[in-house]
Amino acid sequence: MSVRIIAAFALAGLLLLPSTGAWAAGAGAVSTTEITKNGTQSFPSPNPCTGVPGTVTITFNGVFHITTLANGTFWATGTQTGTFTFTPDDPTQLSASGRFTSWFGDNNNLQNGAETSTLSIRGTNSDGTTFVAHDVAHLSVSASGITLSFDKPTCH
Repeated sequence: MSVRIIAAFALAGLLLLPSTGAWAAGAGAVSTTEITKNGTQSFPSPNPCTGVPGTVTITFNGVFHITTLANGTFWATGTQTGTFTFTPDDPTQLSASGRFTSWFGDNNNLQNGAETSTLSIRGTNSDGTTFVAHDVAHLSVSASGITLSFDKPTCH
């Protein structure tokens, strides 16, 4: 599994939704919440367990929220859940389908930043075998420039 898969799920929430914003009373903040029902998106992605290249198609419900302050500080979070299909580029490889849930959080100010995401997948391959895949990824940068990052995928 890769951070690209998580980013694609998160990006789907950003690209498919109309935007509405509201100023928070007296705080100089703008908040936007976007909701998707039965959104669909297809994108190239490897199978999260085998690495076989293919195309993932998702149908999902999701919510994306961001709050931005006048000084550039912002918080963003998003969640999507729904169904997926995986179609391999090579038709001799296994296809798959199932359910997924993804979440991300992003917090940044003028000195620090942190992004974290999770992805959980439960699926069935075309041969009837089942699998569970999970990924947790994190990146943070301190005011002094120290960067911490990890990506911990599992599949069984």
